Amino acid sequence: MSLAGYIGCNIEIPLSDPDSNDLIIIGNCFSSKFERQNVKKYQFTTPYVYEISSDWGIEISKSTNTSTSIESKKKLIKLCEIMDSYLEKGDFFEHYTCWIGEEREERSSNLTLKLNEFDIDQIEMPEKTFVRFEK
Repeated sequence: MSLAGYIGCNIEIPLSDPDSNDLIIIGNCFSSKFERQNVKKYQFTTPYVYEISSDWGIEISKSTNTSTSIESKKKLIKLCEIMDSYLEKGDFFEHYTCWIGEEREERSSNLTLKLNEFDIDQIEMPEKTFVRFEK
């Protein structure tokens, strides 16, 4: 199984080059069309939903091993930088990570953060945590 990350936003954003070696790729990776439809329907409030690929989803928690947590923090910072370049003041994007096939399952928790105003070392984002980032 694979841990997939998804984002939702109110604006259409361009997909990344699938051959890119960037830390965050916006575009399909692990999920199928069916899984993307489910995550859009059951988790997001926005019209545009994208899978973000990075070889593994973003998972930050006390139970996550140290190397995964460090890598996830780098990915989250990069994702926020990317989304900051697309969003206008007052807009937001949503983030959700889950195991492939669990897109319809109930969320474990919800979190709202101010984009670029949170302490990366103080947040917990285990799988199935829905996060709204507000600009």
